[in-house]
Amino acid sequence: MSNSPHDHKKCIADAISMAERLCVNRNVKLTPIRRKVLELIWESHKAVKAYDLLDHIKPLNYSAKPATVYRALDFLMSQGLIHKVESLNAYVGCNCSDRQHEQLLLICDQCHEIEERAAFEVMHALSSEIKKAGFAISYKSIEIHGTCAGCTSSHGHSA
Repeated sequence: MSNSPHDHKKCIADAISMAERLCVNRNVKLTPIRRKVLELIWESHKAVKAYDLLDHIKPLNYSAKPATVYRALDFLMSQGLIHKVESLNAYVGCNCSDRQHEQLLLICDQCHEIEERAAFEVMHALSSEIKKAGFAISYKSIEIHGTCAGCTSSHGHSA
């Protein structure tokens, strides 16, 4: 979503390294299938559907079934390593999985890349409104669809 060069191999390596470290610290296993699903999700900054993951895993593990992928996705989500993009029914890697956070996902409808933002002020204001309503939150995620800065500047769109 930015115009600066991006070293995606480093991005993937950093994500896997973080996942390995967190799993060791939490005394949970990053099994080969979980690791592969995480690697596949991090191949781009675009959301990936579960059945697309299965299509990539099948050649490596013929016995892989949809449940195999969904169990891996559930584990990765429970560890905060990925996020589900509800509006797309797909998954994206989390770039701040080492800390508890709420998510604001900016989803580009042109290039399909997703940027995760902390947006502390927005989330604080939202939490304040929710608290005033007496609403008990079980999960908070905000997804905003639009056009990223890279696509806006390359196509001459205005926000």
